Amino acid sequence: MGQPDPLVSAFMERQKKWQAELLALRAVFLSTTLTETIKWYKPCYTFEGRNIAALAGLKDHCWILFFKGALLKDPQGILQKAGENSQSARVLKFTSTQQVNKLKGVLQSYVLEAIAAEQAGLKVVFEKSEDRVLPDELLQAFAQTPGLQQAFATLTPGRQRGYLLHFGQAKQSSTRIARIAKCVPAILAGRGFQERDAKR
Repeated sequence: MGQPDPLVSAFMERQKKWQAELLALRAVFLSTTLTETIKWYKPCYTFEGRNIAALAGLKDHCWILFFKGALLKDPQGILQKAGENSQSARVLKFTSTQQVNKLKGVLQSYVLEAIAAEQAGLKVVFEKSEDRVLPDELLQAFAQTPGLQQAFATLTPGRQRGYLLHFGQAKQSSTRIARIAKCVPAILAGRGFQERDAKR
């Protein structure tokens, strides 16, 4: 059985919406050997220091987020991608304690499967940036800017992916060119797209 963390208890007491649902979800996690803590201002459950899942209450629902949910078999077909471009995280949304109670056994099995995957050292196989089609405008920038291609290649896969998503969302070539030009300094500095924004 997991030990309740006082910080999570305080978090639960502050919740004005979804409190009952979050408490029911918390009980599922506390029935396992996971460690309960607070990360990113949310209840988080870890195994030997590695993130397994988190809880959160949003406007229209509350959810469980499995950090490596893509590894779960999900025989019930109830997990959803955390975001359109999410490769690893999966979420399970709730709007009532009845939903939580109905799926309690399933949730426990999913949590145990997530722990087993972590124990086994399983990793999500991310789509490699080299498998993505680089926009022509980026290839042109590589040719025009010394060191840019090498700098981009040395970025972590996640940072490369962030830039490619940002560039690829632009429908017009002129917009892609402008976005790439604006990001060149950050790429050369080895920073990710969001890091560039955060350091302004």
